[in-house]
Amino acid sequence: MAVAHDFGGGDSELEEQSNEGYQEPAFEAFMCPLTRQVMHDPVTIETGQTFEREAILKWFRECRDSGRKPTCPLTQAELRSTDISPSIALRNVIDEWRARNEDKELDKAFASLAQAVPASVSVSAQDDADTLRALLYVSHMCHRSAAKKTLVRRQGVIPTITDLLKSSSRRVRLKALEVLRLIVEDNDENKEELGKGDTIRTIIKFLSSENFQERELAVSLLYELSKLDPICERIGAIYGAILLLVGMVSSKSENGVAVEKAENTLKNLEKYETNVKQMAENGRLQPLLTKLIEGTPEVQVAMAEYLGELALANDVKVVVAEQVGALLVSIMKTGSLPAREATLKALREISSNESSAKILLQAGILPPLVKDLFSLGAGHLPMRLKEVSAAILSNLVASGASFRSIPLDESEETLLSEEMVHSLLHLISNTGPAIECKLLNVLVGLTGSPSTVADVVSAIRSSGATISLIQFVEAAHREIRVESLKLLRNVSPYMGAELADALGQGGSTGHLGSLLGVVTVTEDHRSGVTEEQAAAVALLGDLPERDWNLTRQLQELGAFRALATKLVELRRGTIRGNRHVAPFTEGAVKVLYRVTCALQEEEAEVYVELAREVGLAPLFVELLQQMSSGQDAVLLYSAMALENLSLQSARLTDVPEPPPPRSLMCGCFGGPRQGKQPQPQPPGAMGTCRVHGGFCSLRETFCLAEGGCKAVEWLVACLEHADARVVEAALAALSTLVGDGVANATEGVLVVGEAEGLRPVVEVLVENRTEALQRRAVWAVERILRVEDIALEVAADQTVASALVEAYRNGDVRTRQTAERALRHLDRIPNFSSAFHQAKGRA
Repeated sequence: MAVAHDFGGGDSELEEQSNEGYQEPAFEAFMCPLTRQVMHDPVTIETGQTFEREAILKWFRECRDSGRKPTCPLTQAELRSTDISPSIALRNVIDEWRARNEDKELDKAFASLAQAVPASVSVSAQDDADTLRALLYVSHMCHRSAAKKTLVRRQGVIPTITDLLKSSSRRVRLKALEVLRLIVEDNDENKEELGKGDTIRTIIKFLSSENFQERELAVSLLYELSKLDPICERIGAIYGAILLLVGMVSSKSENGVAVEKAENTLKNLEKYETNVKQMAENGRLQPLLTKLIEGTPEVQVAMAEYLGELALANDVKVVVAEQVGALLVSIMKTGSLPAREATLKALREISSNESSAKILLQAGILPPLVKDLFSLGAGHLPMRLKEVSAAILSNLVASGASFRSIPLDESEETLLSEEMVHSLLHLISNTGPAIECKLLNVLVGLTGSPSTVADVVSAIRSSGATISLIQFVEAAHREIRVESLKLLRNVSPYMGAELADALGQGGSTGHLGSLLGVVTVTEDHRSGVTEEQAAAVALLGDLPERDWNLTRQLQELGAFRALATKLVELRRGTIRGNRHVAPFTEGAVKVLYRVTCALQEEEAEVYVELAREVGLAPLFVELLQQMSSGQDAVLLYSAMALENLSLQSARLTDVPEPPPPRSLMCGCFGGPRQGKQPQPQPPGAMGTCRVHGGFCSLRETFCLAEGGCKAVEWLVACLEHADARVVEAALAALSTLVGDGVANATEGVLVVGEAEGLRPVVEVLVENRTEALQRRAVWAVERILRVEDIALEVAADQTVASALVEAYRNGDVRTRQTAERALRHLDRIPNFSSAFHQAKGRA
């Protein structure tokens, strides 16, 4: 039902002015004596008086209802009969009068509209009033007779009113919208006329108006126009039209009438597939899904094609999978090639979300998908569609679903069966780059799960595919190289020795040399670390660190120097940071850790010189500062490396010769004077290291106790880390300062104390987080308690004694022995240690 609007409160006044300005006065005979209005259906009673039919019949009913005899309203004479006779002649005269008036009024209205001032010219209030009166008359005329709507079209008034939509007066624009809606209502010819030219685009612009009345009237007019099929196509073809309508439907600020009209307009527009596609692109997906479910095979193909072209939000992918997932799988299995192509592309998009992928797996997508992927001969998918199938399989594997429980055929083979993995490996080696990349990604997904990696590793071994997979690190396409590196890294914990041997074949010209070339090259510092570089160095970092042959090859290829340089550049900001820096740093630290593991081997001096040259110890100390989330591995391997380096300090320290004793010779007897023996040099004398007794530095002798290097402070900070492995590694590095290998273990304890590290060491013991950490902490505390002043103070702390007793009762043999010694220390210490006292006071 149309809603009448009185914009500005002036319609009633305009109507009076309109009647005064246009109408020819009516004769008295035209007027009904009862209603005082011009009659439409005049009738005569027996007295010869003429009345409006409805009016006189009402008079008779009132007489009857009141118990009176019927009378003439004018003469009050009683009537013998209430029969009435149509006054045909009078009615014809009145109709002619009306027609003359309507023609005059219509001519004047049309003339007034034709003379309306263009929007670019300022208008007076009188000009607006004339235009509004003319629009009001056209509105009344169309209300009175549907035939008048045809007359309006034939007189060429529709384009004139359309031009008023661009008026500078809002009242005129609003009235024009309202009148146009009335003109096209239930009149297809008028709809077609209004739909010509650029009018629909003008109407659609009103949908984004700031004025709610303009939006409401515009969407009401569009709804009327959308009832004609050709107009639906034109509306959808205008850029932004469907988006504005969809936005209006979902808006919480629009009134109910506008929302309802927008909704109904969209429903009318659904008749055309192109409109349905646009609706889907703008978030209104249900019409597309409905046509996909209910449409003919041809419509289903078209809708599936549209679906495959859309970029769907993750929550929408779930809805689509729930509603049409099973249907799409069915079409994929039994449809024609064009239907399967459209369906596969749609499934590729839908499966790219974890939840929707699992829904598709429940719908049975895996068996036909794998069958299509591996099928050969007549009826098989062309290579371009195998690529799509491989992408879908990659998405499904990435969902984390359990593929061990999904049979592929009657033989109960699964995706993890050895034969199936063999087929994947064979297809990878005998297909194009696009499919290779996706299938490698499938294996990356399968090997990324602890529950399935062993199956894939076993199949790789049994098929002898190790060399083939390694060869992909030198592929021409970067995406293939990246995926192959990810795969090799995933399997390296299970076949690290085999990978190391295969990579090392060929020396500098082999795969290892190519891999290092990728890792170390820097084409543009502004581009930062690439994904391929991060994947390559991560693989190298995961290979067995005690494979000395691989370490030697890396050394000969200059890998350690290059990686150390790159880490320094990253720390200084020379290379721009990005999301690949963290994994690259982790892998590089693991690779450099190999150098420290080789310091006790036959060629140790080579690696000592290397460590000195690149400043390995200072670099690891600097890396300890990376306490941010996700860098636990950097902390762990840096601390482990510092432990290995620090263990070499004692042998690398240059201990000065003690000064010769001074002889006091007697001139008489020619012999030395009897007296006191020479005293030993105190710790730190002559600039020597307090702990190692010689000339030390962090860079040259890997001494953690060097003043100002902050190594001990950063290791102490790691003792409070959440990861017990990091705590254990840091404690192991600190323990190298108090072990038997140093010249003065007491000074080592004091160095730790000055870094406020004694209390954290004791707290590690008290916390008793893991068995390995307890063993390490008991050893360190026993060393600390060898300093009598510290032992005396610790004796007052019952929690320490309780922790030692717990270790003595439940630890292994070595831990019990160490705990026993520590408990003995607590029984005999009489003095306090200022170092421990200060540490405790600051804690």
